[in-house]
Amino acid sequence: MKIWDKGIAVDKKIEQFTVGQDRELDLYLAQFDVQASRAQATMLTQAGLISQEENEQLQQGLEELAAQITEGRFTIEKEFEDVHSKIEFYLTEKFGDAGKKIHTARSRNDQVLTAIQLFLKDYTERVAGKTLELVNVLLHKADAHQADLMPGYTHFQAAMPSSFGLWFSAYAEHLLLDLALFEAAHTVADQNPLGSGAGFGSSFPIDRQLTTRQMGFGNVAVSSVGAQMLRGKTEKTVAFAVAGMAATLAKMAYDLVLYNGQDMAFVELPKEFTTGSSIMPHKKNPDVFELIRARCNALQALPNTITLTISNLPSGYHRDFQILKELLFEPLTQFLDILDIVLFALPQLKIKPDLLNQAKYDATFTVENINQLIQSGTPFRTAYKQVGLAVEDGSYVPHKEFQTTHLGSIHNLGLEEIRRKVEQLKGSSKLF
Repeated sequence: MKIWDKGIAVDKKIEQFTVGQDRELDLYLAQFDVQASRAQATMLTQAGLISQEENEQLQQGLEELAAQITEGRFTIEKEFEDVHSKIEFYLTEKFGDAGKKIHTARSRNDQVLTAIQLFLKDYTERVAGKTLELVNVLLHKADAHQADLMPGYTHFQAAMPSSFGLWFSAYAEHLLLDLALFEAAHTVADQNPLGSGAGFGSSFPIDRQLTTRQMGFGNVAVSSVGAQMLRGKTEKTVAFAVAGMAATLAKMAYDLVLYNGQDMAFVELPKEFTTGSSIMPHKKNPDVFELIRARCNALQALPNTITLTISNLPSGYHRDFQILKELLFEPLTQFLDILDIVLFALPQLKIKPDLLNQAKYDATFTVENINQLIQSGTPFRTAYKQVGLAVEDGSYVPHKEFQTTHLGSIHNLGLEEIRRKVEQLKGSSKLF
């Protein structure tokens, strides 16, 4: 069953190639195609293109389909090309002409595009919700461990005293920055293309503002040509947002892989979170964070992959866009899984106390020795040389008693300032 079928047979090999993975991937879009179809039916009724009775039939059928989708009973059998043909067939089989009328003033172009816009808008909101949960976990951990010092590293060398409070709060703050990209992606997805048809509008008296309200879009994609140009733009914008946050999570995972090793031993994962070796019985491998790192690194290729797929296309619809579902949908699901596993693992991470009491970290206090000399009147450059010579000749004694006061330092993490950013975001963003 094809909604474009004119009675001309298509070669089976060509059909198999052009359908591709649509039957499987369109399950991501099913609930959103139902949502858009309900708005379409309501609008067609108002425009006098279908009767009230027909609208009630369509709404009943679409409600039944929505229940099937929610309960996991909805399938797209091999005789259907995609989710759109399956839904229209269901409505036609059940209600006859009413089902045949649902596609009035609509093209598969704007039908697919509307479902994708709704799906990606919903996706950005789901990611944002999980991200805020993760930010709160990180801020809680920062609060609990602000007095636990750790060595800070540059060039893979112990450099200066840091703290777990600083480390946890750093990632909390950067995830908030990453949400700015999701805010942009949400804005692009929050445009209603329904009614743009094949890209040139319709001669029917349709009401695009009505369908916009019905589906919960914030805006109408006004130009029918421009509405079609959302295909590819929305996917790429979401991909950039995912790649940005994936980079942050990959960095966090790499830190934790290092910190969990025997050489550093800054943190400890519960035994149940680690895997073993087939030959070395002592091994407790942090595979969960290694896989997070690898998957997040792979996700950073998404924007480039999408860009290469749709580069140099003119305006209008092109079948090239179908490939975007294959490139994007499953990685998006993987990213939600990554957020879930980080949310599960981080609260159970154990912190090793008193790390800086080890002699090997004495040199991290050299800047505090310099600062002590400066406070007694020694110029910085002179103090720098004096401490450097002391380190070289073995006379250096670390000055471990110090107190920071400025915002964002070890003893003044500024957690309330970061929490203020969270509240500001929640109050101003359409993601929540």
